[in-house]
Amino acid sequence: MFLTLDQTFHFRGQRVAWGRMGAGDPVILIHGFPWSCQAWRRIAPWLAQSRTVYYFDMLGTGQSEKAPGQVVSEDVQSDLLAALVDHWGVERPQVVGHDFGGLAALRGHFVNGLDYGGLHLFDAVAVLPSGSPFFAHVRHHTDVFEGLPDYAHEALLKAYIQRAVAVPMRREVCEMYLEPYSGETGKAAFYAQASQADDGNIAELEPLFAKPDFEVHLGWGAQDSFIPVSRGERLRDAIGADSFTVIEDAAHMVLEDAPEAVLGLLMHNL
Repeated sequence: MFLTLDQTFHFRGQRVAWGRMGAGDPVILIHGFPWSCQAWRRIAPWLAQSRTVYYFDMLGTGQSEKAPGQVVSEDVQSDLLAALVDHWGVERPQVVGHDFGGLAALRGHFVNGLDYGGLHLFDAVAVLPSGSPFFAHVRHHTDVFEGLPDYAHEALLKAYIQRAVAVPMRREVCEMYLEPYSGETGKAAFYAQASQADDGNIAELEPLFAKPDFEVHLGWGAQDSFIPVSRGERLRDAIGADSFTVIEDAAHMVLEDAPEAVLGLLMHNL
């Protein structure tokens, strides 16, 4: 089952695809990079049995707009989150973020001033050092990567995606994540996301960390080689998280490796 994004929001003149399901108190799901909101496809329908679940594709990802010269850095994505919360008219939503979605959620509260009912983060980009040698290389050689032939780009992206999981993704799942970054527009969008990742957006955030007036729960893949558990523990201590759960047999893309564990944690803590 794929999530349906049948709504459009225009942010700074750019089209953002989003969807909603269920009824009840609001929950916002925020994906990371290079993923899309489809990362929540096995979780959102269950949450929607008792909640109104909102999901969207970040700028430059999934079904949202991709354009030459587009700015898709982390500060822009948290500004987008703040604009969507205002557009939806939700108050104190439960917010769930993975990877860069976690950074958007954290910046949304500590920088943009959003008020949450609770915050639930999985393998979040949140503390320095951040990023991978691959991202650093792309930042210095963006033109070279954008010029890769399609077969080389696809092989590189597929390898990156598969490195994020403990158990290899099925072909159709891998293709689901690859498709938005295919072709000239998609390829450029992928390298724009990688090249614009800016440690300054985390450096701005870290001094603001404090225990919020709402509960914070963290989950982390035990085998995460992108953002190891030790960085999750640093985030836990910095924001006084109410729980920290290490999810066995899962790597960075815990939403694929262990969706049942993620759902169980959410159902228990929401």
